[in-house]
Amino acid sequence: MLIGYARVSTQDQDARAQVEALEKAGCELIFQERISGGRWDRPELHRMLKQLRKGDVVIVWKLDRLSRSLIDVLNLMEMINRAKAGFRSLTEAIDTTTPAGRMMMQMVGTFAEFERAMLKERTLRGLDAARKQGRIGGRRPKLMAHQQEEILQLVQSGKKTAADAARLFNVHPATISRILRRSKSS
Repeated sequence: MLIGYARVSTQDQDARAQVEALEKAGCELIFQERISGGRWDRPELHRMLKQLRKGDVVIVWKLDRLSRSLIDVLNLMEMINRAKAGFRSLTEAIDTTTPAGRMMMQMVGTFAEFERAMLKERTLRGLDAARKQGRIGGRRPKLMAHQQEEILQLVQSGKKTAADAARLFNVHPATISRILRRSKSS
């Protein structure tokens, strides 16, 4: 049986193009997932692996749809191999039912991991450069500096409790606790 596996990383993305390619390749059963390829806990992937039988062939549109990690790809290939099943990637033209295909899969997996490492390195360099320019990543503060000062005055003077200040400024009490903790340490 030809079994397809389609994966996108986020809920906003659409796997339709992958599914159409897998159907065109003759897949009788297609497992779809919306989860990062860097994660191992993918329910549909594991459901597919559990039902593999001798002679089945797992087909993906592209190798990185199976996994972004070389170690994971190799582990998955071993699981597929133990089930006496094959693997095929449509984009990279990898077919592990042949010796040349097995060798090619290992080479492509190495390049996929290299590409991911390079992306991570570029991202870290970009974040570092942004920090040096004074830009800080992450969520914008819920409270402006003058609001934080007002909270400090209200709580420290005893006019309001931390819980009252949280309700007044419509923030979580933990936000108030962080403001108070920062003021004590500075």
